Amino acid sequence: MTRLRFLPLLALLLSGSAAHAQQVTVIKLPELQKRLSRQNDTTYVVNFWATWCAPCVKELPYFDQLSTTYARQKVKVLLVSLDYASQLDKKVKPFVRRRGLRSEVVLLNETDPNSWLDKVDGKWSGALPFTLIYNQKKQLRAAFEQEFTQAELTTQLQTFLR
Repeated sequence: MTRLRFLPLLALLLSGSAAHAQQVTVIKLPELQKRLSRQNDTTYVVNFWATWCAPCVKELPYFDQLSTTYARQKVKVLLVSLDYASQLDKKVKPFVRRRGLRSEVVLLNETDPNSWLDKVDGKWSGALPFTLIYNQKKQLRAAFEQEFTQAELTTQLQTFLR
């Protein structure tokens, strides 16, 4: 009888962690723009990626590690999937779950990159991976159209935290 009392708690714990790992919000450009213009002293690391982009997949763990390494500092990581919204349940959520990503993941539901790329960054050609690091209060912003190593990413973030 005492074992049965723990089953609801165990189920809650397991479902909570699984649900967190699978959470992917679908957003449109206005919501992304709102996030990119937050006026505070937090440093944001925003990585644009896709499940079909091999360099993106390779570097995702480095971005996810930032969430843990800098958990006590004002650093937030946002992983923006550029997969098609129709692939959310078939590809993106299973990918996020398999990889155990802990950072916030959103899927940008915009079909014509030519209509929105320059609204994210005027110099972005559309190549992936693409990363923005910014801190509005410090008036710092940098854009990177490249694949990062863990050391390179950490070095770039450190310049914002000085």
